[in-house]
Amino acid sequence: MKNPSLIEFPERIETPRLSIRPCMPGDGPAVFKAVSESREELKPWLPFARKEQTLEEVEAGVRDSYAEFLQKTDIRLHIYLKETDEFIGSTGLHRIDWDVPKVEIGYWLHTRYTKKGYIVEAVKELTRFALNDLSCKRVEIRCDERNAASRKVPERLGFKLEGILRHDHLDENGIDAHDTCVYSLIPGDMIKS
Repeated sequence: MKNPSLIEFPERIETPRLSIRPCMPGDGPAVFKAVSESREELKPWLPFARKEQTLEEVEAGVRDSYAEFLQKTDIRLHIYLKETDEFIGSTGLHRIDWDVPKVEIGYWLHTRYTKKGYIVEAVKELTRFALNDLSCKRVEIRCDERNAASRKVPERLGFKLEGILRHDHLDENGIDAHDTCVYSLIPGDMIKS
């Protein structure tokens, strides 16, 4: 297996409405603003949104993610509207196993941009990229069973629900256990839109 750090990755992945690129040092202010303005909607589903962070902490997180991107141990990507170059959310390839290879796609959007099909558009292209350009043999999406909006993304794109992991993670209160849906798409499966 080739050293993951040497895997070529494009500067941008384009869709009709979006530009998706690796996170970069300096992205902190845009991420900080989006998370701050969307915290209440993100909190039930995403642990990073549960703790209020300073701008400096968010920027440090972006820089740590950029270091992981360089090593290809985790690939955090930021989503921008092509028309305005405005940051609207994040996606990425996580839990990467280059030996298979396989990845998990995660995603979140600034609340102002939900229900416009942006995440479906981004995840569709990222799935295509993982299967074709990175030769992945498996792409996963995991989400809380109760998160209907997040579940619609893999279902709409033709991912198969493989199972539900019971009591797999804790709720935002840190006490109650909840279930995680595991979806997958492999080469030969049809990506829908």
